[in-house]
Amino acid sequence: MEIYIKNQDRYVTAEGGASPLSLLDNGTVSLPFQPICCLINNKTENLRFPIYAPKQIEYLSEFSEIGRRVYVRAICFMLYKAVSEMFPTAQLRIEHSIFKGYFCRIFTQVKDKFIPLEVSTEQIKSLQARMKELSLADLPFERHERLTTDILPKMRDQHLFSKVLLYETTGQLYTTYYTLDGLADSYYGALPPSTGYAPVFALHPYADGFILMSRDPKNPDQALTPEKQTKMFKAFTDYTHFNEVIKVRNIGELNMSVRERKVRELINVAEAMHERQIGHIADEIVARGAKIVLLAGPSSSGKTTTCKRLAVQLMTSLVTPKMISLDDYFVDRDKTPLDETGDYDYESLYALDLKRLNSDLSRLLAGETVNLPTYSFEFGKRIEKEKPLKMDSTDVLIIEGIHGLNPELISSVGASSIYKVYVSALTTLAIDDHNWISTTDNRLLRRIVRDYRYRHTSALDTIHRWPSVRRGEEKWIFPFQENADATFNSSLIFELGVMKEYAEPVLRQVPHNVKQYETAYRLLKFLEYFDTIPVDQIPPTSLLREFLGGSSFHY
Repeated sequence: MEIYIKNQDRYVTAEGGASPLSLLDNGTVSLPFQPICCLINNKTENLRFPIYAPKQIEYLSEFSEIGRRVYVRAICFMLYKAVSEMFPTAQLRIEHSIFKGYFCRIFTQVKDKFIPLEVSTEQIKSLQARMKELSLADLPFERHERLTTDILPKMRDQHLFSKVLLYETTGQLYTTYYTLDGLADSYYGALPPSTGYAPVFALHPYADGFILMSRDPKNPDQALTPEKQTKMFKAFTDYTHFNEVIKVRNIGELNMSVRERKVRELINVAEAMHERQIGHIADEIVARGAKIVLLAGPSSSGKTTTCKRLAVQLMTSLVTPKMISLDDYFVDRDKTPLDETGDYDYESLYALDLKRLNSDLSRLLAGETVNLPTYSFEFGKRIEKEKPLKMDSTDVLIIEGIHGLNPELISSVGASSIYKVYVSALTTLAIDDHNWISTTDNRLLRRIVRDYRYRHTSALDTIHRWPSVRRGEEKWIFPFQENADATFNSSLIFELGVMKEYAEPVLRQVPHNVKQYETAYRLLKFLEYFDTIPVDQIPPTSLLREFLGGSSFHY
């Protein structure tokens, strides 16, 4: 059979049952890098994947976005192996991404409850040392596909109860899992051929657990160093505790809530949690006497609805909110900075007229009347219209935009007048104890649905644009998130069950012959784990309505 090697733009001949790895081992394919996985017909696969018909193969390095995820899965499995040896009856939970790594805790069973186990620094060092031994031993990650009913007893024996519940609620006939030196686990994506593919990692003690750090792509011989994100960590911790209280930590437990007809109560509690958070932020703004509220966050974090709900809460405190859009402060298009590709960089801080913005805000705080600018995206320049604004003693300005936390934005305004809010969908619902749900994937699904419904943009175009959006966030948003006075977690524990019905038909429109199909296929497989939650149970004030429609707010 003939196989097309995309990396080399050529066909090679192979026997039936050959794998991408065997083509490398026998010299049929030679590459200038060591691949960690591959795309087969634009689906991510393990390098040992057997091929029995003509296919297209693209080999990927560990430094690609897809390869990075494969590398992280490998070190997670190695960590689980080390924990299972040191704490045979305990549970490892890899809870969420933070500090450029992954926060982990070990739980032990006391009667009918699992409580966090206090792990010493020496024990964490021992876990890391054992992981290093596993890497040096170059043990295979063996892929298996079996009847789901056949693997449930093994998962129960290993205390992987969250996986058992997931399998029982998804109803899949067959399940793919991996073994490492006899230990079974499942990861919802490919793993490398063996432990030797993941030689660099680190564990750092933190709070009542530790941080698992992956390889630094800029310094491959070193692990990444944890970044300071104490405010983000608190936001994650608050919601993780909330999940534990309402007994919905993972997809299996969410699916059980749907089947036991408890989802309406779950929705009410989650929405009340949002309202309580926003009310608390409003109270702090009033107590501080702030006159300007800067609200920032990455794409599809729900900034617009958060602004509107915050305005309502401020009005209940007899404060009048007034809105200013940073979009109206764009410089003329021909003065917009260019990005590394030569395109206009509208996400740059310097795409804004900072001098005009600072002047207008200073004058407003001094009690003057200011004629606000109006930017025309059609003509690519500012159009002066009658748009006067004057602030009274009970007024507060709310300014929404991605640069709200950047200290350069309004450097001429005193810090005592400003209150900063960071908004992001910090997803704390897990797939299971060893697989978290990516906050980025949650936001991407929101954006795919919103762009299709309201901007007539296909999922293909949204996915194609997403890497550029992410680069802008990494440069202009994430470095400043710890500057916030408050962090609002806009995720809703039930939202992916609602989003499923809207996202699946749009994702299925992505053609198989484009690279973006990998993301569409991965998201479709992920959404299969969720029971559908009817949208008519979502209140009109819900932040989720910003993406699905039916909101009582005007956008």
